[in-house]
Amino acid sequence: MHHALRAPAASLADAQNGWEAWCLSREAAVTSPQGNLALVETRWLPEGESPDLDAARTGLPGSVTVTTVRRTDLATGQPQHALRFWDAESLAIRHFERIDRYPFNPEWVVEAAFVPVSEERRIPFEHIRDAGATRDLPVPGDIRFTLDGVDYALHAFDDEGTLLLVFGDPTNGTDTYGAGRFLFVPHEAGSDTVVLDFNRAFVPPCGFSAQYNCPMPPRQNRLHLPVEAGEKQPVLRDGHSVH
Repeated sequence: MHHALRAPAASLADAQNGWEAWCLSREAAVTSPQGNLALVETRWLPEGESPDLDAARTGLPGSVTVTTVRRTDLATGQPQHALRFWDAESLAIRHFERIDRYPFNPEWVVEAAFVPVSEERRIPFEHIRDAGATRDLPVPGDIRFTLDGVDYALHAFDDEGTLLLVFGDPTNGTDTYGAGRFLFVPHEAGSDTVVLDFNRAFVPPCGFSAQYNCPMPPRQNRLHLPVEAGEKQPVLRDGHSVH
């Protein structure tokens, strides 16, 4: 179909056997009390102000959990704090029906080379709510493979010890979420190969709540072929939208 290097048979068997369980685990995760569909507000505080969780929780219903998050202010370089409000009974959770997805397709389980680079390397990623500004994220290696005669060197960044690939393809905005999709890439230390199982490509958190600030696919992570595998979009009942 797309002339990429197919993963070994053992990897294909593992991928197919675990896929249905993964689909169920995804739906459980996004509807959990602090899942993607539960995030109803991210409240960024003025510079220099620290979050007061006790004050933020005062008077809230029992279904709401409050946590904190921090980032670097792009204008000042200073740390900026926010309160996040998660509602286990949010409208999105109450009207959630399913995550629409493609059927499992073994053609999209692809073996690739992993080429490590300097631990100091950072790659700029544009984020969906940063108005075109970029944030530099650590990318520990290049993921190299050939797809339908085109050579790719994808950048997956280090997400708390796991490789996270943010990629785009021609299905975005029609079948799949418009801003691109995410894919975790398992990598054993010292190994020079990885397996990309695009059947586990998933809608990023910002596809479930506008209160997230997701990274966008950089140019080198945009594939020219439609990746007809993985998650498409969340589906809510009664005409409700996640946004």
